[in-house]
Amino acid sequence: MSEPLVIIGNGMAAARLVDELSKRALGRYAIAVIGEEPRLAYNRVLLSSVLAGETEMADIELKPASWWRDRGVTLLYGHKARAIDLGARRVSLESGEEIAFSKLVFATGSRALRLALPGAELPGVCVFRDGADVDALKRAAAQRKRIVVIGGGLLGLEAAYGLAKSGAVVTLAHVTDRLMERQLDTPAAALLKRLIESKGIDVLLEANAVRILGEERVRGVEFADGRSIETEAVVFAAGIAPNKELARDAGVEAQRGVVVNDHLETNIDDVYALGECAQHRGACYGLVEPAYEQARVLAARLCGKDDAYAGSVVSTNLKVSGVNVFSAGDFLGSNGGETISWRDQGLGLYKKLVIDNGRLVGAVLVGDTSAALWCSELIRSGADIGESRDSLIFGRALGDRRAA
Repeated sequence: MSEPLVIIGNGMAAARLVDELSKRALGRYAIAVIGEEPRLAYNRVLLSSVLAGETEMADIELKPASWWRDRGVTLLYGHKARAIDLGARRVSLESGEEIAFSKLVFATGSRALRLALPGAELPGVCVFRDGADVDALKRAAAQRKRIVVIGGGLLGLEAAYGLAKSGAVVTLAHVTDRLMERQLDTPAAALLKRLIESKGIDVLLEANAVRILGEERVRGVEFADGRSIETEAVVFAAGIAPNKELARDAGVEAQRGVVVNDHLETNIDDVYALGECAQHRGACYGLVEPAYEQARVLAARLCGKDDAYAGSVVSTNLKVSGVNVFSAGDFLGSNGGETISWRDQGLGLYKKLVIDNGRLVGAVLVGDTSAALWCSELIRSGADIGESRDSLIFGRALGDRRAA
């Protein structure tokens, strides 16, 4: 008889785990996937493309319903898990239904942070995180509304672009002196600002929002330096927080996220976590690739292998049409690495590589990211760049030829 395995969460991490399990041990587990969103798992990275009208929600589904059905997976999407009884090994849903498990996986993802500002609860204030958010923002953009996006990181840039492409008048407000400050150095961020503004988006830097103005609806945003701008809607895109509460309330150890070891195990036997809700060696990754790496390790573990997860090299790709940005590893050279950089302001190109002891340890690419995968491979593998160092900045074709 198949062993009952319950996965709470129906996002990208859960879908990849089921995929990995189906390749290794189809039939070993009777898998049930519980998802709060009322739709099949989709590629969250492409939500900005849906918001921009470049694609439809149906086009970003990860797998069709038939794929899940053919693998014997019970899909309970549109169902919220309310509580977990670890002693009885049961998950209680808000509908009143109970699902028994032998093994349990938390893949509950994360949620967008809503800044605790006066006026933050006014109608017209929203976040950008899931399909429902996209539906609401598309309606606002269709009315040609003025919208302020708060947050100049990955989410904020994607939200601003999608809204502007859909017809809204968009201002992007960011608290620091440069966009994507966690992923880009000053020259790269300056070029990114120029490219974003070329899309018709106003960018305000060092803009610390302190108040949402309005009485019955949003009328404006006030900043700490006394500036204020009129707007009809505000989008918070200033960070995410792991959804750890369900696990914590059940007695699973949680700090910033659900704490796991190198086998993705929690402090409770046969209970695991992966993806954005998981905290591994103190780190919570809010990115897709680490979740996929964790899914491979956890699937192997659930199939009796002794695979271990040692952490991920963080890399970032901005998904905005016509604005290509990639960042990975120690791009600042904070550990003493040497820097090679090249820029062409006229063409909107910037490349920076950080080398330490003959190995690539960090990279930033703006404008042309065709070498992004190659850079990621070099950083992850720690390969000696050897004789290709003098041509590395020009990309894989020349770099590989010189190294041969």
